[in-house]
Formats: sequence, C-alpha cells, structure tokens
Amino acid sequence: MARFTDNFIDFFKKETVFSISVILAVISCFFVKPTISYFNYINWDTIILLFAIMLFVEVLKNLSVFEILVRKLLFKVKNTRGLVLFLVFTCFFSSIFITNDVSLIIFVPFTLLALKKVDRLDLIVLTVSLETIAANVGCMVLPIGAPHNIVMYTVSKIPFESFFLLLLPYVIVSVIFLILLSFFIPKENIALPDMGKIEFDRKNFFKRVFAGIDYYLLLTFIALFILIGNLENIAFFNLLFKKWIIGNEVLCGVILSQFISNVPAAMLLSGFSVNYEAIIIGINIGGFGTLIASMANLISYKILVHEYGEFKIKYLILFTVLNVILLIILLSLYFLGFDLFVKILGVFFKYLFI
Repeated sequence: MARFTDNFIDFFKKETVFSISVILAVISCFFVKPTISYFNYINWDTIILLFAIMLFVEVLKNLSVFEILVRKLLFKVKNTRGLVLFLVFTCFFSSIFITNDVSLIIFVPFTLLALKKVDRLDLIVLTVSLETIAANVGCMVLPIGAPHNIVMYTVSKIPFESFFLLLLPYVIVSVIFLILLSFFIPKENIALPDMGKIEFDRKNFFKRVFAGIDYYLLLTFIALFILIGNLENIAFFNLLFKKWIIGNEVLCGVILSQFISNVPAAMLLSGFSVNYEAIIIGINIGGFGTLIASMANLISYKILVHEYGEFKIKYLILFTVLNVILLIILLSLYFLGFDLFVKILGVFFKYLFI
C-alpha cells in the first residue's frame, strides 16, 4: 500500500496538470450521469490535429531536421539576446498563420535544442515563458491564429478587418511588453561547441517516434473537454452563467479562461451573449494569466517539463508572474481606453526616470 501511495504521489508530481484535470472531470461526472453523449463533448478534430502535429514533430526530431536547422541558426546569431529574440518572435509571427498551439509544438523543442547546444540552459525558463506569451499575442493578429478566435469569427460574422482592428491595441501593447522584457536577457557571446557529424539512426525509428509523443497531453485535453461539457449541463452553473455573463462579457471571458481555458470559454460565452466583440476581447486577454488559461500554455509547459523536469517550479513561478503582469496591463488598457492608458503610462515613465 505504501509503495502504491509513493508511486501515485510521484506520478502526480510528474503529471500534475493531467492528474488535476482527470480529478475535476471525474468529480463533474457525479453531477451529470455518464452517457454516450460524453463523446460529443470532445472536440475530436482538435485531438486528432494535436496528435498529427506531435507525430510530425517527432519525425522531424528523429530525422535530425531540428539538429540541422539549429546549427544553421547558431552560426548566424552572435549573442544570447539575439538568439532568444529570434526564437520568441519566430513564435509570434508563426502563430499568426499556423495557430499558437502548432507554433509552440514546433518551436519549443527547437528552442530547447538550440539552448542546449550553446550550453545556456539557464535561459530556458525565461525563453519558453516569453515564447508562450508571444504565441498567444501573435494569435490575436488574425482570426485564424487560434481555435478560440476561429470559433468567435465563425459565430460572430464580424468582418475580417474589424476583427483585426478590435485586438490591434492589445497586440501593440503586448509586443512592447515583450521588447521591454528582452532587456533582461543577457547579451553575451555564444560559445559554439564542436558540433561533430550528424548521424541518422535508422534502428527502431518508428518506435522512437511513437514513444516520443506526449499521450498525457492528449488525455489532459480530453479530460478538460469532459469537464466543460458537464459544467454546461449542471443547472446551477447554467443559471449562474445566464445571470452574470450578459453585460460582463470581458470580465467573464478573463475569469472563465483562467479555470477552463479560453477555447471552452469562447464556446460557453457565445451561447449566452451576442456581444461578440466584448467576448473576443475577454477570451484573448484571458489567455494570459494561469497555466490553464490557454491550451497553448499547457503545450509549452508539458514539452519543457518532459525534457527538463527540474525547471518545473521555476517555470511555473516566472510564467505566472509575467502572465499576470501582462493580464493586468491589458485589462487596464480595456477599462481606461487606449488614449488615457498611454497618457498614464507616459506619466509613469516620466517620474520613473526623473
């Protein structure tokens, strides 16, 4: 019994997010009787897409494609700040077109390999934190940048250019935030190691590819989908949503995203309110904050912890602090308006540097 308890505790520590997601999903099942309709809760397109992308990334890794690209990059970049900025803004620009989730699945493993090559593991926590923020900012540029925006763009029928202009102030302020944070990155020369010859190991290729996929991440998503589906069918929460959502879409979007992530929050809010512009702002701002606020946050966290579990606590602390700061800044921007926000910011910096 003691051994079982120890194994459970070890597993919980290793797969904390998955364990909590499953526990919450199971608790919700006591309020909504399990039926075949549970399968309808799950967005299978998302699960299949994630699996396909992870499979593709593992193939690239085992074909040494990342190794080749990393070597080319390291010969171009001269210092640590330049390297980190390149990696961070690659996530920003790529997430505009291939979604924040896909961007992080591809570039976080690439980042870990690049920093390992130059023996700068001390920069991993900050770099991955900034990459995750950058991906969540980039996905706001176009409605195709993230699942929650695709959902809202489809439901709201808002014109493409209006969608872009609606979130543009938040994108601009967030990019400035990322640039300011870049000054905390040390600007030191990169020491290139002896790279050696790239060797492709054909032995057990497919076994290594399928073994490298994070199946617990897929199961975490499934557990969250079940949890959200049950919450929507619990009368208490249904009445609560009807009472509080209308007129408070932005705050509800932010708060709900912190606990159920912004994709389910988008689906939930759009079912109770037609103030789609406020919902769009709320769920995009709400993607910053807790680890669960955006599915993309979970993806980068899981990739990092899978490779470097010793950075787990440090990453959670730094990631949360940076995200909460940005969340407060963007909420202030919404409530104050862009002009007043800029004036207050100007006064703040004026007195800061006196």
